[in-house]
Amino acid sequence: MYKIDFMHPCHVHFIGIGGISMSGLASVLLKEGFQVTGSDSRKSKLTESLEKKGVRIDYPQKAGNIHPESDVVVYTAAIHPDNPEFAEAVRLRKPMLTRAQLLGQIMDNYNRSIAIAGTHGKTTTTSMLSCIELQAKLDPTISVGGILREIGGNIRVGDSENFITEACEYTNSFLSLYPVIGVILNIDADHLDFFKDLDDIRHSFHRFASNVREGGTVVINGAIPDVHEITDGIKADVVTFGTPDSDYYPTDIGYDNHGVGHFNVMHHGKDLGHFQLEIPGQHNILNATAAIAVSDICGISMDDVREGLLSFGGADRRFQLKGAFKGATIIDDYAHHPTEIKATLSAAENYPHRKIWCVFQPHTYTRTKALMNDFAEALSMADTVVLADIYAAREKDNLGISSDTLRQNIANLGTDAYYFPSFSQIEDFLSESVKPGDLVITMGAGDIVKVGEDLLRSGKQ
Repeated sequence: MYKIDFMHPCHVHFIGIGGISMSGLASVLLKEGFQVTGSDSRKSKLTESLEKKGVRIDYPQKAGNIHPESDVVVYTAAIHPDNPEFAEAVRLRKPMLTRAQLLGQIMDNYNRSIAIAGTHGKTTTTSMLSCIELQAKLDPTISVGGILREIGGNIRVGDSENFITEACEYTNSFLSLYPVIGVILNIDADHLDFFKDLDDIRHSFHRFASNVREGGTVVINGAIPDVHEITDGIKADVVTFGTPDSDYYPTDIGYDNHGVGHFNVMHHGKDLGHFQLEIPGQHNILNATAAIAVSDICGISMDDVREGLLSFGGADRRFQLKGAFKGATIIDDYAHHPTEIKATLSAAENYPHRKIWCVFQPHTYTRTKALMNDFAEALSMADTVVLADIYAAREKDNLGISSDTLRQNIANLGTDAYYFPSFSQIEDFLSESVKPGDLVITMGAGDIVKVGEDLLRSGKQ
């Protein structure tokens, strides 16, 4: 496998350079003196930003974009062997790396690399830890899977030995990473179009824990069932968080009238102090506890931790306040798994509201079918559920289910549920139905956010 070395910059070509993660990695290499070229299907804000930095980007993707002088070609899981650039790189016998392999190799050039894994909460916890390191003036390089307002995007290229990134389990991409500190927030059944079952997922997380470097640390949620199965036999130290018998755990938890938490953290009988968040939900107290544990391991002062957490106003699409419509509050959230939905709706219960509307767009047919009953149970926490069509993402509609199937399951649990095949129908229904004081949450990993944004653009404030 080709090896990226910051001491010997080379020419790297990115197939699909406009992706949020690919563009970020390209920016890191550019800062380190690499020659970067790329291609994409169309221009975007991300590609235009790279072009302003001097990156040559070709549109659309075609065989001629593979430059003879390029040393290595990087591609994502969305690029298949029939892609003309992929096929040309193979024909020219160019060294090739996946996006995950490149991320892992970039991390190897940093002495204090932190990878944050888990079925849920990766973006938020990565963002929290990033704000803490920025407050501590550690000048980290950051790669986050969403837009973090505090850094003005998804990537920050620092000039230190500190690197923070998310570690995604899908297609086992996190197994290309060998961090100094590896965080495991939780493990649930998900991505069942790739993994066989929960045991298969747990096996991959064990392999991720095993990748953490000797002398490093695995920080893991002590509430994970049979947590020892994930950590047995690994070469790194193990630190737990979350539960009263863990190394780090929250106490004296309270909430303000918007459901935003404040708490203390204990470490082996020592009180590390009081912490206040700016984002709601019990799940975010656990995410913050993980970030606090990592910070303590890294020797960051609790004063910097406290101020860093206060500076984090939330990542985009994570219980994000969008505005007001006809006196109702519009929130948008990325939750697309039953566990995430329960966490978001639990946070909503502590938020001012007359009635909670959950406008949900299921994400992928395999996830919806495999977790149908769990989805129905989680969504029934809302007062009224409005369902959009399933967002197919990478899949085809061949499993014989639909959002109306989910609607029937929710209705059977006694919760009002509606299904509409178009966003415009959903918007018309909400426009006629919501009342002042209601809380409307658009929810899902697809493009359901457009519903709330369209309502706000309608001007009926």
